[in-house]
Amino acid sequence: QVHLVESGGGLVQAGGSLRLSCAASERTFSRHVMAWFRQAPGKEREFVTFITWSSGSTYYADSVKGRFTASRDNAKNTVYLQMNSLKPEDTAVYYCATKGGVPTTSYRNYEYWGQGTQVTVSS
Repeated sequence: QVHLVESGGGLVQAGGSLRLSCAASERTFSRHVMAWFRQAPGKEREFVTFITWSSGSTYYADSVKGRFTASRDNAKNTVYLQMNSLKPEDTAVYYCATKGGVPTTSYRNYEYWGQGTQVTVSS
């Protein structure tokens, strides 16, 4: 069983910044990729970014490209999401997730999920 715990969410003003963390159990060792998704009320879960454990390769959704940055610390089994220039449309519950094999952008392919952390951006 893989356990993921997100933290760092909160309320910020538009244009502000926030950094999310996702702490993973040791059992993520066999998983090749970590990803961030978000879900606003009444909407489907949306891909944000993924990052691979081995090389740190990243890929971003167009909606966050240039504003969000994913990073990881293998020794701490932790991934981060630095969010800058936040917009009201970024408001959502943010989830981290993990899977084995190759990275993908579909939430349907991810096996384990954290509980989510709320990010609210006010205008």
